[in-house]
Amino acid sequence: MPRNSREITAEDIMGLEDYEQIRAEKREENLLRKRFRRIAVGPHVTVYFESWDTMWLQVQEMLRIEKGGEEQLVDELQAYNPMIPDGDELTCTLMFEIEDPGRRDALLHQLGGVIDHIHLVIDSEKIGAMPEQDVDRESDSGKASSVLFLHFPFTAEQKAKFRDPANRLFFQIDHPAYGHAAIIGEEMRNELAKDFA
Repeated sequence: MPRNSREITAEDIMGLEDYEQIRAEKREENLLRKRFRRIAVGPHVTVYFESWDTMWLQVQEMLRIEKGGEEQLVDELQAYNPMIPDGDELTCTLMFEIEDPGRRDALLHQLGGVIDHIHLVIDSEKIGAMPEQDVDRESDSGKASSVLFLHFPFTAEQKAKFRDPANRLFFQIDHPAYGHAAIIGEEMRNELAKDFA
């Protein structure tokens, strides 16, 4: 399975019986990979940086659960391929995680426009988040979605700065209702740098 491919095709997808035989192994691989692709930002946000491998597993799992065959596969590829980094970006799924529904709802109602306050910061340079297209990220009342699908586009110069360990690197949310940042360490930086062409 080509890690540096930018698209999952029908040929990459295994039949359900074949997938079942390697499922435990692939899920274990994914857990190990997520160690270097997951970061907590404050007490209520977890960020998962996506890749070809994470999206491949997601497609396989959706097909396994729903058993929708080729028709479902077309929909899954349309849904998950856009979240595979294209070589000039990082992509992530950001989740606001609060178990208590009332508290979660209250926070999400305070977080209108939060996407404009999410950045990757290299030294003092901010790279702003761009939302995945065709995904609702805020209700008409201004309530933020608890799950956001984000892209961070990089220039060639920014990619070089990202790779340079001399530059401080962190994930920042600077919304008035949720202001937190988390340092991206060396192991995560090295893993995420693989997403660039």
